[in-house]
Order: sequence, then C-alpha cells, then structure tokens
Amino acid sequence: MNQSMINSAVTMGQVQQKLNTIGHNLANANTTGYKQRDTSFADLLFQQVNNQPNVAREIGRQTPNGIRVGAGGAVVQTAVRFQQGAIQETGRQLDVALTEPGYFFELSPTETGERRFTRDGAFYLSPNPNAPGENNLVNSEGEFVLAADGNPISIPGGFEEFTITDNGTIQIALPDGTFQDVAQLQLVNITKPQLLVNLGDNNFTFPNLDELGFGIDDVLEESAGTGVFQQSALEGSNVDLSKEMTNMLEAQRFYQFNSQAISITDQMMGLVSNLR
Repeated sequence: MNQSMINSAVTMGQVQQKLNTIGHNLANANTTGYKQRDTSFADLLFQQVNNQPNVAREIGRQTPNGIRVGAGGAVVQTAVRFQQGAIQETGRQLDVALTEPGYFFELSPTETGERRFTRDGAFYLSPNPNAPGENNLVNSEGEFVLAADGNPISIPGGFEEFTITDNGTIQIALPDGTFQDVAQLQLVNITKPQLLVNLGDNNFTFPNLDELGFGIDDVLEESAGTGVFQQSALEGSNVDLSKEMTNMLEAQRFYQFNSQAISITDQMMGLVSNLR
C-alpha cells in the first residue's frame, strides 16, 4: 500500500510540471514570436514480480506474465515547437515578421559571448551614445539588433521614411528626397533548433557546442539577403488554444486520478489498522 501511495505522489508531482508548461503556453498565447512547449513522459524504474510458477495457468493471457510494480512516471523532456505562427499586420514601420520557419534575427551577444537569436521582430529606435544624431535598432529589452556584418545597426536621424525590404535591407528616405541604404538585417537559418536553449524574453542561444561535439557551422547557416522579411507585421504565437485546453483537461483528470488513488489507499490502510 505504501508503494501505491508513493507511485501516485511521484506521478502527481510530474503531472504538475505538465500543467505548469500548459499554463505558460496559455499565458503567452498573445506573445509575439512565442513558441509552444510540449512535455513528454516516461515510466520510471519498475520491478518484475513473477508470482505465478504454474505456466499452464497463464495460457490465454493477453498481458505479460507476472506483475510489474513501478515507481510512477516522470517528465523526460520539455521540447520547444518551432512551427510558424500566424502573420499579423500591425501598420508599424519598425515591426518585421519572418515569413518562414527556421529563420531567426540575431541580437547582440550575451555577457559571456554567446550568440542570441529571436523570432520577435518588434523593434525600436534608441539613441546611439557613440554617435550623436543617430539611433540604434533595438528590441523591447534595449538589446542591439545586428546587421549582416555582425555589428549593431545604426540609423541616421531626421529621416522621412523607414523601409525594410523583403531581403532585410533597411532603407531610409532623407529630407532632400534621396534614399539611403543603411544596413541589412542579419538572418540565420537554425538547422538544429532542438539544441537551442531558451534564455527568456523570446531569446535563444546555443549551449557549449564543443561539449556536444558540434561547431557553430553545424547548427546554423548565415542567410542574410533571403527574402523572408515582411515589414509592418509581426509573427504571432504558434500556441493552439484548443489543443492546450484539451491537454490541460487531460492532465487535470490524470492528476485527480492519482489523487483518488492515494485517498483509496489511505482508506484501505485505515481498514487494516482497525481489524481486531
């Protein structure tokens, strides 16, 4: 009986992680560029009990012989799904959507030098402290958006119009009626997205690739100039609300099932204790 309670308690703790993941997906259903997360389960170790020495009595049995006494289930993976989200028109010139899956913008590196990538194309202009009269293109957290040459994008002030072409070229219209190409957005095609690690705020990076036996060229391709940009639009979350609600109800029922198993086991132990 104690084993039954332990199995149920362990499984309830793991199911709670699934519920947390579903809640995180639902909370970010309207977050630009958010990617859905799925939780996978596996059985923990189990013990095989061969309690039937008479094989003749097992003839016709549809299940494996003996009894398997397990230790519950456990979360083995929380995977990010990088399917394309819906493109939403915003009418804002600094918004850019990527129209194909697998491609990412590149942001300034982390403090430890790790490259960062994002699908969130809601950009802003921030004054460039090193060049008065110019502005840097940044994300909502103030992190620099990189150009194809690997440097932060700096845009002269006083322009009349701001345009981003379908190949990522940033073009401004000057007051004298001329046009100037300022920079080209850096674009990378992540060929092994399963190795990406979430940094929060819709940013991703790769861990120490040397320990995994990969080089940077094994996991991404530089793709500047590829026609996958759409100005004045953003990629929405790829969370399927109906699927997430269904998963949440299933997880809640599974949680309740294990909770009821603990309650029944407790009642059985009470009956045994009261035997005279």
